[in-house]
Amino acid sequence: MSGGSAERNVVLELKDVDVFYGDFQALFNVSFQVQEGMTFAFIGANGGGKSTLLRTIAGLQRPASGQVLFHGEAVDSLAAHKRVGLGIALVPEGRRVFPSLTVRENLVIGAYGGRKGDWNVDSVVELFPLLKPLMKRQASSLSGGEQQALAIGRALMSNPELLLLDEVSLGLAPVVIKRIYEAMVQLVGAGHTILVVEQDVGHVLTVADHVACFLEGKISLEGKPGDLTSEAITAAYFGM
Repeated sequence: MSGGSAERNVVLELKDVDVFYGDFQALFNVSFQVQEGMTFAFIGANGGGKSTLLRTIAGLQRPASGQVLFHGEAVDSLAAHKRVGLGIALVPEGRRVFPSLTVRENLVIGAYGGRKGDWNVDSVVELFPLLKPLMKRQASSLSGGEQQALAIGRALMSNPELLLLDEVSLGLAPVVIKRIYEAMVQLVGAGHTILVVEQDVGHVLTVADHVACFLEGKISLEGKPGDLTSEAITAAYFGM
């Protein structure tokens, strides 16, 4: 399941994962593999289970059954902060920056785990130059695009290997979306593996090595973007 060499290591694997919210089942028997250096995209309409999937990988939601494996080791019982220490970072839907803190303070908090790597305030600003003049500004005063750049930067400060991006383009202007997707390409080039959840199919298919469509908590279609017709994607997206 890769857009490149089959010799890549498997970074993440889900095996038969079921997730519930109380009596409501959100994910059904979800299984897939993600190899290092991939951009793996999850598409689908609202309520399909995409965000639940990322929350489950990040440790914010526990599966009722099945396994989440990171480099072949089960992480199901690990708390979210322990997974950050292993190299898994989530950029949640809605940005979730700390509104009363400055941009710099938000970034510094992202490094609390002390995981070693190349990411620091300077390298984040190099990736997102728009943050440089905003360092002393409160996060609550930023635009949506600025907050999204900050949220991604904060996640990078933990020096992750696996970056989980939830609805990164939601509500943003086209010029901002373009920059976010350019940054994603740079991050993969720097050795990161990315899982991205999107409703904007057109944008995400331009960067994805592999795509899976979620419908009512199940994977309804999966493959390389070049192998999937627009008709097949539409059918899987809407359950036609």
